[in-house]
Amino acid sequence: MKKDSAREFALITLSTLVISVGIYFFKFPNNFTFGGVSGLSVVLGYVTPLSPASVNFVLNALLVVCGFIFLGRSFGVKTVYASFLLSGTVWVLEQLVPMKHPLTDDPMLELVFAVLLPAFGSALLFHSGASSGGTDIVAMILKKYTSVDIGRALFFSDLLITLSSFLVFSIKTALFSFLGLLAKSLIVDSVIENINLNKYFNVICSEPKPILEYIVKKLNRSATVCDAVGAYSHHHKYIIFTVMNRSQAAQLRRYIRSVEPEAFLLICNTSEIIGRGFHSE
Repeated sequence: MKKDSAREFALITLSTLVISVGIYFFKFPNNFTFGGVSGLSVVLGYVTPLSPASVNFVLNALLVVCGFIFLGRSFGVKTVYASFLLSGTVWVLEQLVPMKHPLTDDPMLELVFAVLLPAFGSALLFHSGASSGGTDIVAMILKKYTSVDIGRALFFSDLLITLSSFLVFSIKTALFSFLGLLAKSLIVDSVIENINLNKYFNVICSEPKPILEYIVKKLNRSATVCDAVGAYSHHHKYIIFTVMNRSQAAQLRRYIRSVEPEAFLLICNTSEIIGRGFHSE
């Protein structure tokens, strides 16, 4: 149990560091404001004496305090850890590697990394059951105390932060920020779906026993089997239902072909599985 917990926090740490690099080295220097606390920090850092990194630290700290006040024990330890780690890392980077201007003179290249790194890190965090705090804490509070559509509320809040860049920065910067907002939502969903991707098998066969034994004993998975009758041949058949990760799916496919070449296989991609042994609601 401790080993799993250590591995989980190691993944959260790595994910948060990836987000920090994307925010500090690519988002802040270019004044990209596509949503979230880091986007708001860019705007406030421009109109106040504080740097974006300092504003980011203060805002995240305030939101964590609000989380403890309004959510109590339901406020996840992982989110608190990731939130403080993110804010602290960005602040430390500011002290160690001051950024007076962007790394390159290509804003489109910078935008790619400003979107890709935080989106990839956020997807890994969500997969670990954590988040980097920020507006996610606001979402948790809204979910507990109101009937507001959380996804829509967060999208519009991110949109408002992004649109504020039209008032503060140049049109070019604002348009890049708006493009980043659109790309961010697509990338996070895509990464999460690929991380969770599994293979769903329907195996129609005559001899289910060796296949079931392989699934249970070799792959350490389970399956469901039921009787069936061929519509054309009227022969008695069995249908095996099971779900595997991609590596196990390749092994099972090869094994079935070796023991029963006439078996009929339907294999589908699935990224949302609710049940013991997989993900739970």
